Amino acid sequence: MLEQEPEIAAELFGSRIDLARAYTESLALRGEELGLIGPLEVPRLWSRHIVNCVLVAPLLRPGLVGDIGSGAGLPGLVLAIARPDVNFVLIEPMERRVDWLNAEVDRLGLSNVVVDRSRSQDAPYAEALTQITARAVTALSKLIPSTEHLLAPGGEMVFMKGARIDEEIEAAAKVIRKARLKDVESLVLGEGITPEITRVFRARVD
Repeated sequence: MLEQEPEIAAELFGSRIDLARAYTESLALRGEELGLIGPLEVPRLWSRHIVNCVLVAPLLRPGLVGDIGSGAGLPGLVLAIARPDVNFVLIEPMERRVDWLNAEVDRLGLSNVVVDRSRSQDAPYAEALTQITARAVTALSKLIPSTEHLLAPGGEMVFMKGARIDEEIEAAAKVIRKARLKDVESLVLGEGITPEITRVFRARVD
């Protein structure tokens, strides 16, 4: 059974809450069947996934944001719903996931989203993106070198990470230096708002 919508969701999505509800209900209905989410995720879909992702929305700025390995649309579709003033390209290599993403974009009428079936290494957006996001894709030591070429000068990485974020940053120190990343930081979002806090790696390219 789908988790009851937390009160904070309406505040975080504002006037876009109905779109967020429609997306969440669709993911709850078909996500497991399509292999987008695991069988245990529907009862915690709002708190663990939807709210967890939308907390990142204030970190985005108008421009073209690439979501790497979009999968079920977490965080890409959630952020596109919350930030209609930002344009998104959802970069996903798997055909059935691309089909799902395109269907949801059409169903929800999201005019600020394009879906691109490609891997980050091959995506045709070299130095074209103002920011890139990713959630539960791979370790920073692999994610940074496979995505840095997509960012325009001054562009920003905004990667959602787990509880061991600081260990990941330490393990990726050599990669971070090689990529010449600036203003490297780990952020904690949602403390005191939701039981599932969101951890973010943020850094800027020269």
